[in-house]
Amino acid sequence: MATYTSNFLRLLSYTKQLTSYVNTGQHARALSLFHHIHSSLSLTLDPFVFPLALKSCSALHCSQLGTSIHSHTLKTSLISNPFVSCALITFYGKCLSISVARKLFDEITNRNVVVWNAIISLYTHSNNVKEALQLFENMDFAPNASTFNSIIAALPEIDDGSYDAIRYYRKMQMMGYKPDLITVLALLPACVGLAALNFIKEIHGYAIRNDIDPSPQLRSGFVEAYGRCGCLDYASRVFFSISDKDVVAWSSLISAYAFHGEARLALEMFREMKMANVKPDGIAFLGVLKACSHAGLADEAKVYFAQMRDVYGVEVSSDHYSCLVDVLSRAGRLYEAYEVIKGMQVKVTAKAWGALLGACRTYGEVELAEIAGRALFEIEPDNPANYVLLARIYQSAGRYEEAQRVRRQMKESGVKIAPGSSWVIDQDSKQKFKMAA
Repeated sequence: MATYTSNFLRLLSYTKQLTSYVNTGQHARALSLFHHIHSSLSLTLDPFVFPLALKSCSALHCSQLGTSIHSHTLKTSLISNPFVSCALITFYGKCLSISVARKLFDEITNRNVVVWNAIISLYTHSNNVKEALQLFENMDFAPNASTFNSIIAALPEIDDGSYDAIRYYRKMQMMGYKPDLITVLALLPACVGLAALNFIKEIHGYAIRNDIDPSPQLRSGFVEAYGRCGCLDYASRVFFSISDKDVVAWSSLISAYAFHGEARLALEMFREMKMANVKPDGIAFLGVLKACSHAGLADEAKVYFAQMRDVYGVEVSSDHYSCLVDVLSRAGRLYEAYEVIKGMQVKVTAKAWGALLGACRTYGEVELAEIAGRALFEIEPDNPANYVLLARIYQSAGRYEEAQRVRRQMKESGVKIAPGSSWVIDQDSKQKFKMAA
């Protein structure tokens, strides 16, 4: 009896230490301790040890050890424990494949909501939202808040998914579950996607009333959400309420000002950001370049672009290049913009060529328009706007035969101009309607 008690106390102490290692990301030490526990104690390990070890296996991609643990749980019947089976599903989904995780899930007979959440989460994180929704609808257990959070977070990533995210949020409330920080953070992209200002105010008020609002991550999210909807006053109020402003908060406000044409304010905030010793990231520089474009500050944009690479070591993306091309093109420096495109160290996108083509029409530059137009036909052959714009440039220059040739090419390629339309959400009925322009 004394030996059993001694082993039990040692196992309890080891489990606490193992939990500490896993929670602090010391996964190699966690697995080393797990091996020691497994080989040195005569007492059978309890179900709490295996999920911890499997979490470290997932983090370090130790597939062989993970499958060995799976075999051990089968021999000891611990596989029937929902927390063990949940950890195994997550492990297989992260280290091998979702199909292997799904096979294990289908074999488990005593599934509870935790096990369902594990497989749904794997599908949402792999952007297979359709399968996640199918699982959600087929659950033989009532979903909990975590189930809804996974679905709500995934939906804004798919076409027309933002409205569905809000619908699942309403369903969550109807079932009596209390939204938490994760729920509100998941909802913000949906609000931005729909430009639903009233809904942003609703969840912001909910967060304040339920003491969720003090989270810096959430406040930065509200800065972005209000800014995207054009409510710059609210965005700035939330920003200045943050005591410890990180790069996300600064970048969100800079981007909001730049997106809505407040170039002076965007550049002013960028200067204050540097004075606060916060290192700008790629999003902040993207906002600055957009601000320069709106204000016609071509030379300043080139300076910021150079600083981004040479001073701050920020990786230049295709969006940064496109913004630089746009600001130079708007300023009439078309051949300089073309040189930027030719020197791009990343794949040239339709944004860059589109900015140049648009400016070619403004300044009557036919030769560069031909180059940009042909490039766009290759990148996005089904976009009618590129054909129409190049044809109009030819027509404005009196080159009617070339204009007719482009229109004929468009017709022969089967490219058609889609009628304009917009989505309208009725705030009272919460219904969504598509209306013709």
